Amino acid sequence: MTIVFIILAILAVIAGLLGLVYLKRLRQRRQLVRKKMQRITKLVEQLESGRELDSHDVLPFAANPATRVMAFALLHHFDLKYLFPQNLHTQVKAAESHLANWLEFPTELDAFPDEMEYLQTPSIDVDGTGQQYVQYEVFRFRVRPPHWAADRDWMLGVAGPYFPGGEPYDHPAATFSRLTQQDDGISPEEEARWVHENIYARSQVR
Repeated sequence: MTIVFIILAILAVIAGLLGLVYLKRLRQRRQLVRKKMQRITKLVEQLESGRELDSHDVLPFAANPATRVMAFALLHHFDLKYLFPQNLHTQVKAAESHLANWLEFPTELDAFPDEMEYLQTPSIDVDGTGQQYVQYEVFRFRVRPPHWAADRDWMLGVAGPYFPGGEPYDHPAATFSRLTQQDDGISPEEEARWVHENIYARSQVR
């Protein structure tokens, strides 16, 4: 009986620790959401004020990957998409912002990349017939010390899938990074396929 009590006590401690970790993560996520909203507050206020905006008001938010996706969503909501810069209204630029914002979450890289570069747009045959394809956008990124991942140098990240006939700022449901080092010899195509098979495909089975 004593052993049973000891085991139950250990399990209770583990459950308590897991609960604390969950609450910490939840608090971090809420703090990050507030931080992201603060970045876009000025644009929100300008839009809600009803005053007429022009492309110069929008450019700082569209140019910054940290606020680009949110800026587009806001303009779409207010029926002002025409103010969004055309040179940033591309799948690559949208994917860059989606991936960078995903990486910032505490359960992922826990930081916005210090550097980020587009690599490639692999196409993946989704049904094995060569008739239906989706695209993924692959980037490399890195962070500077003292971040724990700084010694990994360039890492790979993927955003997608993007479907034929879709819009550049459609939500890429399988945005993901294994924090794979680029010099590990894994190609952008291989990383995109891994994400497609292990993140996107599995999510469709549920």
